[in-house]
Amino acid sequence: MTETTSRPASSEAELAELNSRGLGVLAGRMGLVLTEISPERAVATMPVEGNTQPIDLMHGGAYVVLGESLGSTHANYMAPEGYVAVGLDINATHTGSAVSGLVTGVCTPIKLGRSIAVHEIAVTNDQGQRCSTIRITNFYKKIQ
Repeated sequence: MTETTSRPASSEAELAELNSRGLGVLAGRMGLVLTEISPERAVATMPVEGNTQPIDLMHGGAYVVLGESLGSTHANYMAPEGYVAVGLDINATHTGSAVSGLVTGVCTPIKLGRSIAVHEIAVTNDQGQRCSTIRITNFYKKIQ
């Protein structure tokens, strides 16, 4: 069971602020856009174009960048005051592909504890078919 806080869902202004600050340089280069964040989940999109392997399929590493960006962003959104989330482990299983349009990542917490956060990210293509399932574990580190 996931432990949650009473943090409210984000406002349009908070989403705009998070997107303007960016989800990191790499995520920005790949075109990630955060579309939703709340205690229950985080959602982002990423274009297929520019993120493909030589045979024009979405690159598996691109799915992982989307998953890590979402999982880390949500873990930090939910982090206890005075702590920052840092990655410990990530894995991905690719079960489909995308060749055009956008992919959408939906990140849901599996466990939000006092010292770790575990998230699952389901990535789907424009037809709603799952392309990748990513699991990330973050450790909550006290800010010095």
